Formats: sequence, C-alpha cells, structure tokens
Amino acid sequence: MISSTILFDLDGTLTDPKLGITRCIQYALSELGYKPPDVNELHWCIGPPLKDSFSQLLKTLDDTVIQQAISVYRRRFATIGLFENYLYPEIPEILKAIRFAGYKTFVATSKPYIYATQIIKYFGLSLLFDGVYGSELDGSLSIKGDLIQHILLTENLSPSTVIMVGDRLHDIIGAKQHHIASIGVTYGYGTEEELKAHDADFIAHSPNDILKLLEIF
Repeated sequence: MISSTILFDLDGTLTDPKLGITRCIQYALSELGYKPPDVNELHWCIGPPLKDSFSQLLKTLDDTVIQQAISVYRRRFATIGLFENYLYPEIPEILKAIRFAGYKTFVATSKPYIYATQIIKYFGLSLLFDGVYGSELDGSLSIKGDLIQHILLTENLSPSTVIMVGDRLHDIIGAKQHHIASIGVTYGYGTEEELKAHDADFIAHSPNDILKLLEIF
C-alpha cells in the first residue's frame, strides 16, 4: 500500500467513548421529559453526527427540538462526559510506530473540534498527530465526507496517498466519496458486516492489525 497520510476517526477507533456519549444522551432525553433507553440500546449513536441520532431518538425533524437536545447533551458532555472515555489497548504504541515509519497522522472526527482536541490532549496523544480536525458546534463538517474534503484541501493532500481508518459506515462512505483507501476496524462500534457492506478496502480486528495492513511490521 503506497500512502503517506493516515486519517483516524476518534470515537470507536482511538478511544471508547461509550459511557460519556450514552450517559449524556440519557441525560438530555430525561431533561426534555423523555424516558431514555438503556445504555446498551444506544451503541448505534456512537459515530454518527449527534443531530442524526437525536432526530431518530426523538422521532422528529424539527431542528429547534433537535438543537435543544444537543444543547442539553453538551451541558453535561463539556464537563463530565468528555472524560468518561478510555483509550483502546495498543493505540499509543501503534501511533508511535506509524509516526516512526514516517506517516503524517490526523484525527478526523464528527465530534466538535473543541472537544476532540481536549480528548487527544487528555490522553497525551497530541504529539502523535500533525493535526486534529472535527466539526463546528453549529454542525458544519459533521458529515465525514465534508470533513475529509476539508482536510484534503487544507493540508494539500493527494487522495491517492491517504488512508481513512474508522469503525463506522460513515468513515467508509466519506473515504469512498473522495477516492481514498479505507481501513474499517471491528473493535469499535461498527460490525464487520457493516464495514464490508460499504466496501471498506481492508478490515482490522485490532489496533495491531492496522500496523500489519500498513506493512510496518
């Protein structure tokens, strides 16, 4: 595989954010007078833009209602949920190996940039990335394809040299839209079936598999 730049999704790829995201969704729904689903029934909300998740949970397309839910969600997430999170095993080691091999690395997440940078800093990963890219609080760049296009233009990257690594269909779809290779990881919140159904170029069952696919071993 000839490549020089790796884009990493954050949630479900570098870190497991289950507790923070699901508890904040439960909090938002409760505050708005809804009975929230069990934590284990909210796994599907990890990865997609928050706006899409709340639209489905609240069964509405009313942007005012959805934005209210997002605002309440962020009230808890910004102070507590942000840190109800942990790194997947081996992630620091594989990032160091990838950097040592000469790759450029960027975070490419639908999560707002202001939260993504705090999370990367919290886990001591800042020096292992050339940059962190995320959405804006107004929802722009939350669609992965839009975010990838923004990164390609901002960093002046050739699609043929870039690989997107992520755990959900949104990562694979975004990569396909811009003709970049993709590695779907199954240790996050997307299944192998989901990733293959959207034509992920490669499948990694563990962080260590990413290294093998990059032929660093």
